[in-house]
Amino acid sequence: MVCALGAAVCFGMATVLQAVAARAASPGGGGDAALLLRALRQWRYLAGLALDGLGFLLQIVALRSLPIYVVGAALASSLAVTAVAGARLLGVRLAGSEWAAVGVVCAGLALLGLASGAEGGRPGSMALKYAMLATAVAVLLLGLAGGRLPARGRSLALGLGAGLGFGVVEVAVRLIDGLTPSALLTNPALYALLLGGGAAFLLLTTALERGSVTVATAGMVLGETVGPAAVGVVWLGDRTREGLGWLAVLGFGVAVVGALLLARFGEAPAPEAPAAQARLGEAPAKS
Repeated sequence: MVCALGAAVCFGMATVLQAVAARAASPGGGGDAALLLRALRQWRYLAGLALDGLGFLLQIVALRSLPIYVVGAALASSLAVTAVAGARLLGVRLAGSEWAAVGVVCAGLALLGLASGAEGGRPGSMALKYAMLATAVAVLLLGLAGGRLPARGRSLALGLGAGLGFGVVEVAVRLIDGLTPSALLTNPALYALLLGGGAAFLLLTTALERGSVTVATAGMVLGETVGPAAVGVVWLGDRTREGLGWLAVLGFGVAVVGALLLARFGEAPAPEAPAAQARLGEAPAKS
């Protein structure tokens, strides 16, 4: 559980650090490549990338020890981390309802922590491994089709597809049962993990650039929590502590609803005052 929450903190802080670095690099002009090169020269952007990598490693450790439904809900709580960090470092004003949503996420995770059992001991079948690979391919195809949808449906479709891709990663980690080169290279789950993760990042980036951040993030939260949790329970044997199944369902629902209420923080919002940059040692941009 510590690793799952640590991954959420890493992902949430990485979003804020990368947003600050990208905005500091933007006044220089140039295309996307030039902006990326300028951002890579800033310690905040590099720190954000390092936190993303650390978060992914912590996610893998958590998935090898906890039920998928717990890890998925914990990862969705990274939006609460981004909201709180954005309020402190970017000067973003949180409404009372958003502070309440942060509390709701924490309460849901606490309930899950009390009710969750160990990860399921049921090995994943070869059919499930190929199903995850097929799902990863479907996510990529959904991205190609979703980009042509009208603006209203495009954000939801791409966000949901991104969530499904991240969900494939969560399940695939559990389906990798051997770490020798021969076992890895012959396991369809490895290719599902790589393809699903890559497609998810591509779809989420496209969704955030071309549509509503709130809608795309809401779709992503639903896609990466509900489906993988069901797979873990039905096919991998994830269970709760004896007699606490109702508490786990309640905690999962509360945490996901709280994350949905914070969906606008799927991309860190712009700072509201020049003083916000001073908190991170940045001089206000000159007009």
